[in-house]
Amino acid sequence: MAGNGAAGLLAEVTRGGRVESWHLGRAVVVDADGRIVWSSGDVEDAVFPRSTVKALLAIELVESGAADRLRLGDDALALACASHGGEAAHAAVAASMLASVGRDMSSLECGAHWPLYEPAARAWAVAGHDAPCPLHNNCSGKHAGLVCLACDQGVDPAGYIDPRHEIQRRVTDVLEAVTGAHHGDENRGIDGCSMPTYAIPLRALAHGFARFGTGAGLSQGRAHAVARLRKAVAADPFMVAGTGRYDTKIMNHFGERTFIKMGAEGVMVASLPEEGLGIAVKTNDGANRAAEVAMSALLQRFGAKSVLKTDADRAVLAEASTQIMRNWQGRIVGELRSAIEID
Repeated sequence: MAGNGAAGLLAEVTRGGRVESWHLGRAVVVDADGRIVWSSGDVEDAVFPRSTVKALLAIELVESGAADRLRLGDDALALACASHGGEAAHAAVAASMLASVGRDMSSLECGAHWPLYEPAARAWAVAGHDAPCPLHNNCSGKHAGLVCLACDQGVDPAGYIDPRHEIQRRVTDVLEAVTGAHHGDENRGIDGCSMPTYAIPLRALAHGFARFGTGAGLSQGRAHAVARLRKAVAADPFMVAGTGRYDTKIMNHFGERTFIKMGAEGVMVASLPEEGLGIAVKTNDGANRAAEVAMSALLQRFGAKSVLKTDADRAVLAEASTQIMRNWQGRIVGELRSAIEID
């Protein structure tokens, strides 16, 4: 079960030259062989990865050949890995994925919520809609990908969110194989979109993304699948998150040099393919803002080969690891900054 293992200081918030708030949590950097390169806090303690593993859930869509047979483009594959803002382009791509197998949004079992990107929510309401639709759900791409996989494989997609469904079992087997961690009834919870989510050691989560970034330890077909997913995300990072979002901003700048994915409750992962490293962060209080600055600091420290090649690279990560905070009048009141101690 997920617990409250020993934590380290990840981030702090200042105001008036004083530290006003602290964010504690755990973080770990792991190589493709599973060796811990650096860690803070109890990284063997289990956490729910939440949406960070969407890219791993999309592996079977590519590895099975379904993505090719359905002619899914980079935008669709990126959306399958996404926690998007529900902007018009996100909803359109999710709808097109479903249309490729003769389905519509009624096949989605993720539920509906208003677009996370406020201008998109306002635009939908101004257009005369009094409720959102499932395409706006930040997980609609992941769900559309599973519907596509099921239909391509001749499996009825109904109930695909059930752990006993054939498609769910297949993608869970991939999660287990890539992370090396057990995924069973005893460590299963239910995610916000009704998909299963499994509590695994933070170290195992980072190891999975070291493998995702390198293909090391994976079969030839699976290694090809993860490379294709990384390429798709790098080609269309907007689909992974959206306007103003951390994941999109970082990957829009660095392209294939890194893969970043935020999950709910302050969990975040990254792959550094050229370094052969995977990174995982979990904040104890669930604050995504703290995970962002902590991850930025870790990318600065461990991405010397790939993400610190130019002054522009250094500027992007410096700005992301120390974020200026302003009040409603635009006045600077303090900063949110990484507090990780890295030797």
